[in-house]
Amino acid sequence: MKQISSIAEMNSLSAKWRQAGERIGLVPTMGYFHNGHLALMQESVRQCDKTVVSLFVNPIQFGPKEDLETYPRDLDRDREMAHSQGVDVLYHPDVKDMYPQAFQTSIHVDRLTEGLCGGKRPGHFDGVCTVVNKLFNQVRPHMAIFGEKDFQQLAVIRRMVTDLDIGIKIVGYPTVREQDGLAMSSRNSYLDREQRQKALCLSQAIQYAREKIAANRTTGIRQLEQEIKSRIESEDGFTVDYVSIVDGDSLIPCDLADENSILLLAVYVDGSVRLIDNGKLIL
Repeated sequence: MKQISSIAEMNSLSAKWRQAGERIGLVPTMGYFHNGHLALMQESVRQCDKTVVSLFVNPIQFGPKEDLETYPRDLDRDREMAHSQGVDVLYHPDVKDMYPQAFQTSIHVDRLTEGLCGGKRPGHFDGVCTVVNKLFNQVRPHMAIFGEKDFQQLAVIRRMVTDLDIGIKIVGYPTVREQDGLAMSSRNSYLDREQRQKALCLSQAIQYAREKIAANRTTGIRQLEQEIKSRIESEDGFTVDYVSIVDGDSLIPCDLADENSILLLAVYVDGSVRLIDNGKLIL
């Protein structure tokens, strides 16, 4: 496996692969890999001739009071984990190369970014779309794989790719969970043992909503959202950012649950660690 930090070197290698007719897969990440990341890598290796994993903690998608400086990093560990999955390139560009002095361009997607994480984190998705578009230009993949845990992000990237005629297949991979149901996330490393146990309230909330819908025991979607909020906030130190049941394509809040309805959750633990999760209500 090669480790590349130069944009020019990545461009050159990608052009060589494309000229040879090889199919390139990209797994964009911010590093500190867990088994969810490894599953995305495995899927790319399965579907493509060459797999590039990008590792870049993107400063422009973090707000001023968010965890950019403390975001977990371990390049040596990540390198070994990517190598073990048969990845061809670990692409680790420098911030100064990605955003040179006087950089002033960004990509904005409208309606899909207006609520949920976009409503609570102004500018976040502009930063995501900008860096993802730059990675697409640098790696020139045929396919890119993203985890469905970041459901709004996946919807926004699909919209950007469609609207800008980028011509890359976007693959959403199902959320990878621990055995007890906790969605895998690099930010789980912030949790102590007690917090981690309490964090199961997110996946339990999804299951609770499914059972209520299946048994037709809810008086309405907004009432169900309130019940879920109350259940989560009954855990000491847990504060709901949002609980929203939406259409899986438009992300518009649902009035009735159907096969396309998704429950989206964002929760703060002790006011600092932000966890997200989601799940279909009707399986």
